[in-house]
Amino acid sequence: MNNRLLYTVLLCLPVFATLAETKVSERVLPNGLKVLVKEDHRSPVAVSQVWYKVGSSYEPGGITGVSHMLEHMMFKGTDKHPVGEFSKIIAENGGEENAFTGQDYTAYFQTMEASRLAVSFELEADRMRHLHLLPEELKKELQVVTEERRMRTDDNPQAKMQEQFMALAYSNSPYKHPVIGWPADIANYTVEDLQAWYQRWYAPNNATLVVVGDVQANVVFDLAEKYFGELKASDIKPLKPQTEIDQLGVRKMTVKVPAKLPSVLMGYKVPVLKTAEKDIDAYALEVLAGVLDGGSSARLTAALVRGKQIAVSASASYGLSSRLSDLFELEATPAEGKTVNDLELALRDEIKKLQQNLISNEELERIKAQVLASDIFQKDSSFYQAMELGVLETVGLGWQKADEYVAKINQVSAEQVRDVAKKYLIEDHLSIAYLEPQTINLTAENKGAK
Repeated sequence: MNNRLLYTVLLCLPVFATLAETKVSERVLPNGLKVLVKEDHRSPVAVSQVWYKVGSSYEPGGITGVSHMLEHMMFKGTDKHPVGEFSKIIAENGGEENAFTGQDYTAYFQTMEASRLAVSFELEADRMRHLHLLPEELKKELQVVTEERRMRTDDNPQAKMQEQFMALAYSNSPYKHPVIGWPADIANYTVEDLQAWYQRWYAPNNATLVVVGDVQANVVFDLAEKYFGELKASDIKPLKPQTEIDQLGVRKMTVKVPAKLPSVLMGYKVPVLKTAEKDIDAYALEVLAGVLDGGSSARLTAALVRGKQIAVSASASYGLSSRLSDLFELEATPAEGKTVNDLELALRDEIKKLQQNLISNEELERIKAQVLASDIFQKDSSFYQAMELGVLETVGLGWQKADEYVAKINQVSAEQVRDVAKKYLIEDHLSIAYLEPQTINLTAENKGAK
C-alpha cells in the first residue's frame, strides 16, 4: 500500500470505523452461556462460533496438546449424531465448518446461509455435553494428529525452531508448550484423559457463542435459548496463577535441523493488554511492531533488506490480546555472504535507534494508518469480526475492547513508542535462537537407489 493511499485511509477512518462498529448485542443464559450477536446485513450469510475458555496454556505436563486432540475428537459423534454425521449435515445445508485450538482457547465454527443458523446451534449444543469418546476413534485420530505434527512442525525448519525457541524463552509459563503437544504426550493419550478434560472445560458457563451476519439479535437469542438453554452448567474451578518468573539474562540456543537457509529469531518478554500496568503500553508496542514491519517502507525492510542488503527477509510481530504476557519477536534470514550474527547485530541496532531517538511525526502517522487500515479492512470479513469478539471475550478482556482499538492506537505518541522500547526491549528480557541448517542424511536405501 503506498503512502498516499495510507493517508487517505487515515483521513477516512471515522467513516470506515462507523461502518465496522455495528452494535454488539449480548445476553447471558441462565446456565452461564454468553451469547454475542453482531448484525451485518451485507450478505445473507451468518458465521456462528462457539469459544471455550481452554487451550494449550491450561494444560499440565504429561498431557500437553490434549485440548487440540479433543478438538479433533469433537467430530466423532454423540448419541444423536454418529461419527461423520456432523460434517455431513453442515455440507447438506450448504455450509462450511471447522475448528481451531490456540494457547488460550478452542473454537468451533460454521458459516452458513443465515436461515440455517438453527442447524448449527442444534449440532453444537449436542456435542457440548453429549460427546462420545470411543477408543477406536481415538486410535484413528492419534495417527492423524501425529502426522499433522510431523508435517507442520517436525518437517518444517522454521516451525521446529519456533517450538524450540518457545521452550527456551519461558521458564514456567505454559506458553513454553506447543499447542499440538510434545510427541511423547501425544503418543500416550487415553480416552480417560480426554473424557476428564471434556468434562472439566466443555460446559455452557465456560463458553461464548458468537454470531455475526444477516441475523436479528432477538431471533438469535431465542434460538440459543431453545438449543443451549437446557444444558447444565458445571463447577469450573479457576486456574492457579501461572506467572512467568523474572528472566535474569539473555538466553541463546542453536537449533540444528535440515534446512536450506539459516535464520535468527529474537524474542523479548513483554506485557499484553491483560497484563500491562498501563494499557497504552500494549498499544504502543503494537505501533512499535508496525514501525519495524508495517509494510514495504517499514524499517526492517528498508534498512536490512533494501538498504544494507544483509537480509533476504526480516519481520517483527506482536499480539496484544493474549491471556498471559507474551513475546515481541523479530525474525530474519541472512542474504548470501552474511551470517546470523550479522543479522543479530543489525536487528539490535534497529532496536537501539528506537530506544534513543523519537520517530518522526510523518513516520508515526504512516504507521498508525497502516496498523489501523489493516484492522479495519479485516473487519470487512464476518468471520474476522466474530473471531475478534471471541478472542477478546475468551482471554478475559471483554468484547468491548474491539471498539477501543482505533482510538487507542491514535493516542500513541512518539514518546510512548520510545519509552516502551527502552522499558521492555532489553537484554535481560531477550531470548535468541539461531537456525543452523544441516544436510539431509540419506538412508541406506536411498543411497543404494542413487
